[in-house]
Amino acid sequence: MRRSVALPRTLVEEAAAVAPADLQGNLNRLVTVALREFVDRRKARAFRRAMAAMASDPPIQAENAPIAREFAAAESDGLPHLAPI
Repeated sequence: MRRSVALPRTLVEEAAAVAPADLQGNLNRLVTVALREFVDRRKARAFRRAMAAMASDPPIQAENAPIAREFAAAESDGLPHLAPI
């Protein structure tokens, strides 16, 4: 998709200065990589928030408690040298 955007020169120069060498001379690829990283970070943040909300939901906690107790003994089975996560 082709789009025309206006970018501040200082932002482009700063991005190019910190970009990997293979992206410094190719603004199109640099913008593509930057947008992909932005999208990936936003999706990861949304996932973490959803997981945190789910973890603090009392009905889900109640459902998971017996499962956690059942598997607690097996969590470190055979791995005594590792600390629990």
